[in-house]
Amino acid sequence: MRSSKQATTRVVRRSKAASSRSSGRSSLTPVIAELTAFAQNGRSSLSERIYQALKRDIIRGFYPPEEALGEKELAKRYKGSRTPVREAAVRLQQENLLRIVPNRGYFVSSITMGWLNKIYEFRAAIEGACAELAARKHNDAKLLGELQLLAQTEYKTNDRASYERFIEADTSFHIGIARLTRNPMFVRAVSDMRCHMERVMFAAIDIGYYGEAPVQEHLAIVNAIRQGEADLARRLAYEHIIQSRGKVLRLASGSDEVS
Repeated sequence: MRSSKQATTRVVRRSKAASSRSSGRSSLTPVIAELTAFAQNGRSSLSERIYQALKRDIIRGFYPPEEALGEKELAKRYKGSRTPVREAAVRLQQENLLRIVPNRGYFVSSITMGWLNKIYEFRAAIEGACAELAARKHNDAKLLGELQLLAQTEYKTNDRASYERFIEADTSFHIGIARLTRNPMFVRAVSDMRCHMERVMFAAIDIGYYGEAPVQEHLAIVNAIRQGEADLARRLAYEHIIQSRGKVLRLASGSDEVS
């Protein structure tokens, strides 16, 4: 709040200085532009904050799928106005996390069997390609060392806090492999898909499923990349994701959360 007041004060002082130099309307143009930019930046940062907070709550299962969410209630919860809530909702709809239904509200998208299959099909294709390309460009020893440590992350069954740390490490691991490709389009694709994977993993916690930490699978992928074995790296990444799909789909078929 203090910084906002200081910025506004600086703008007003500039306005007064400009007025004293010239009584022409043109002297106010830079000041008006700066005020406009200042206001837009404030709205932009508020919209981003609400977007990130709402996205986090959707991923972590705070809102049940298909429950109607109103703009007024969301604005109150996230301490904003309806406009930034609406802007955040549009972005989340583009990411398939939310549905906007005119005159009815916003609805958190369901995790269906069909959607799960699409997620894993995409992951197997993209992340397999990332591992292969990373092996061909394996010249980032520092990042490979970080991935080695992330690959060894484990958790304690029925310890939600440790599993949440594992989810964070798992996301960093998979995005890290994409970063090794030095191709921002791969990084963006994997990053965008990870929010859906995190949502699946948090949903699994809620029904008491933790599974097994894929330490050996992750380490094998890192080792293949380090050794420059591109075909092996692709195959290991692909098999890792396909095996994960089998476990998740078996779990989902017996859960009321997924239909």
